[in-house]
Amino acid sequence: MIPRKFEPVLIGAVLSGLMSWVVSGIATFKAPGQAPGFLTLWMTSWLTAWLVAFPVVLVVAPLSRRLIQLVLKPE
Repeated sequence: MIPRKFEPVLIGAVLSGLMSWVVSGIATFKAPGQAPGFLTLWMTSWLTAWLVAFPVVLVVAPLSRRLIQLVLKPE
């Protein structure tokens, strides 16, 4: 098992992976349609998107949490 201290990084990896997978699939389908080699195009697009999305999520997540705390009512 992976130690709990890596939880934020794992959440970022899974979240960015899933989101970039869905978005790249939609964008790839919309551009060439269901052309021959669609799956290869999609997976190439997804890998490129994930390589950008993962570090962005790791940087932006703490900033997002702080911003959300500013707009929430205190308990």
